Amino acid sequence: MTQEQWTAVDRYFSDLLVPSDPALDTALQTSVAAGLPPHNVSPNQGKLLLLLAQIQGARSILEIGTLGGYSTIWLARALPSDGRLITLEADPKHAEIARANIAHAGLSHIVDLRLGKALSTLPQIAAEGHGPFDLIFIDADKPSNPEYFAWALKLSRRGSLIIADNVVRNGAVIDPTSNDLSVQGVRRFNELLASEPRVSATAIQTVGSKGYDGFAIAIVI
Repeated sequence: MTQEQWTAVDRYFSDLLVPSDPALDTALQTSVAAGLPPHNVSPNQGKLLLLLAQIQGARSILEIGTLGGYSTIWLARALPSDGRLITLEADPKHAEIARANIAHAGLSHIVDLRLGKALSTLPQIAAEGHGPFDLIFIDADKPSNPEYFAWALKLSRRGSLIIADNVVRNGAVIDPTSNDLSVQGVRRFNELLASEPRVSATAIQTVGSKGYDGFAIAIVI
């Protein structure tokens, strides 16, 4: 199996199950044009996030890591008209692009984008009385994943879903000697998942247009 074949299979399923959407297509195009890193989820993964949020019956979502707002749009579309999504972004340029994309998708009334490092804005969100959230999506800097998980627990309830992207790192996650800070952050996060009695969790490997990676999903019990 090759990256070319993985991408072709992704395209096959996207063409069948994830039809082209002007707002989502624009979000990807403007992100590329602005030089944002290509770290957004794939269309199939975005649809998965939407389905998980709908299955959950989510009315409130916290997203840690906005980038260009692509996954934000997918998640926000799963919410009812009076739902609320708070998304956190540290980079001003990314936030500017995301705000425009979210507005173009007609979701500004649902999405509250907070600019600043998540480890600074998360305490503010808690102090403002937001939460517990029905779903929390972690997709930001991986070295901070353990801290993000700790905040996710503080801002969740029994039955909340916590989803973390990029937990396989092209297979490097199994290397305890890795000098990659992202790998080490993910490994610490995975170990916390395993030892935390308040959650039941699993992790899934994925291949596709975004390469070889995976995600973890936990339910607060």
